[in-house]
Amino acid sequence: MTTPPPLPAHRDPGDNWAFASDGTRYWGAFGAAGLLAHDPGRGILLQHRAAWSHHGGTWGIPGGARHRGENALDAALREAAEEAGVPAGAVRPEAVHVLDREIWTYTTVVARVTRSFEPVAADQESLELAWVPLERVGELELHPGFASSWPALRESLTHRPALVVDAANVVGSVPDGWWRDRAGAAQRLLDRLSGLAARGIPASALGLPLDAWHPRMTVVLEGVGRAAEGREGVASLHAEGSGDDALVARTHAYAADGWQPTVVTSDRGLRARVEDVAVVHGSGWLLRLLEEGEGGAQAS
Repeated sequence: MTTPPPLPAHRDPGDNWAFASDGTRYWGAFGAAGLLAHDPGRGILLQHRAAWSHHGGTWGIPGGARHRGENALDAALREAAEEAGVPAGAVRPEAVHVLDREIWTYTTVVARVTRSFEPVAADQESLELAWVPLERVGELELHPGFASSWPALRESLTHRPALVVDAANVVGSVPDGWWRDRAGAAQRLLDRLSGLAARGIPASALGLPLDAWHPRMTVVLEGVGRAAEGREGVASLHAEGSGDDALVARTHAYAADGWQPTVVTSDRGLRARVEDVAVVHGSGWLLRLLEEGEGGAQAS
């Protein structure tokens, strides 16, 4: 098939072209997004693009136009499900790369496969789908946009950031009356961290490549703070004894498993116990990230 199938009459307004002032056009009136699904045992899920598509016959990642009001992460996951049958919950987003053309953006969501699946060509946009080992990706004829991004994307796969938060220390750093309701203050922190987990942390704040990251987050709770309930994207670790001991154990376990932990605490003694395996930031570092994100700054 060399001509594109007709667009549905009731398509989303995002399924259209964006035009630059010089006449260059980009698919996706509100931008576009794609999913780089990485299975450490099999490689990258790639799509051999149909001949009628833009740069047809090349290999790239499942992706497409963002819908009206849709964020890039949701768009990438939806497109991957529609084009390659990627099951909901089978991948964990880890990083974001944004190609910005001023009037248009393409967001690549880097995700790790957490549950094995076989891709299915669910529409007419694919000649085939395949798991391609990392070392073989460069041997294929790649979509030009993906080819230019691939070196940075591949390098990002070597990073596995984790964030470990000393909840008592962070809560206690702000004189907002937390001592009258420690459990409530801990819960508010978990709620805010859940928002940060969804938005992502700027890559510059973590000293990592690309644009934003979604590190694995663990919040250590102790004392009455253990009454706080976990939130999406944030694991709560309820310390039965010393919160410091629990945080040290969790940090060293992350490092032993190949993660790159960042610990948030302003406690000097605790810092000394983890800085051999982790980057350590004070509570102010995290509070600034939370405030910036809640003020509207987030990854595209």
